[in-house]
Amino acid sequence: MFNPRIGCSSISFRHQDLPTALRTISDLGFHEIDLGALPGVCNHVPYELDMAAVEAVTGEVAASGLLVRSVNGDIGDLNAVLDAGARDARERHLEALLTLTANTGAKALVLPCGALSHHPVRGLDEDLDLVAAQLAWAGQRAAEFGVELWTESLHFLRLCWNLERAELLAQRLAGTGVGIVMDFSHIVAAGEDPLEYIRRHQGLISHVHLRDAVPGNINLSIGNGDADFAAGVNALAASGYAGHFSLELETRDITHDERPAATAKAASYFTDLL
Repeated sequence: MFNPRIGCSSISFRHQDLPTALRTISDLGFHEIDLGALPGVCNHVPYELDMAAVEAVTGEVAASGLLVRSVNGDIGDLNAVLDAGARDARERHLEALLTLTANTGAKALVLPCGALSHHPVRGLDEDLDLVAAQLAWAGQRAAEFGVELWTESLHFLRLCWNLERAELLAQRLAGTGVGIVMDFSHIVAAGEDPLEYIRRHQGLISHVHLRDAVPGNINLSIGNGDADFAAGVNALAASGYAGHFSLELETRDITHDERPAATAKAASYFTDLL
């Protein structure tokens, strides 16, 4: 059996529809998932998320018997300047995602750390201020639903793509209650050191995503990149981290048929580390 702190993101099987992906994950022996709701990455949750879709997805997850650690979603570019109509649309989308998060029993909704671009819209400080303010607002709304709000930072493809920017965002989020999701692959892809990331984010990390990488490439299977997971897991433990880990194997170095075996192998590897 796998260590109960190790879950599997539905993004690992994004090529399958949601019921099939959930069945695959359950059959492998996992008890916990992260639910992928990222447009363009994983279509397990419709981006146009009305209440009927929330009920449908909630029912599919309940039928699987799997627990949900987090819902990995998106409400648009948090550093974009919105007009009143766009703000209202964002609020409706956030409410739908938070309803889904609460109804599936998830601990938290995860949102990105800015747009899919390294280039600020207005200026780095202003954009970071806006991202932090939007995350803090979303965190306040999440509390009304009885769940937490986390952000995945750093993220190699987004505004907070390197260690410096991730730290600047974390400083702005101090005291807001917004948690940080650490992803080994994004840190390595950015050419940064996961151990330094852990040092700078000590006490702030709420969840950890597991995937391998080399500089510039986040899409590698565990063991096929440069990430030193043993050192990272040890450093997390030494820093007091007692949370969960999720295999988010959005990889491009294996075939779909090879994914179940690769996922089980990775879960066994991390079970040994823990």
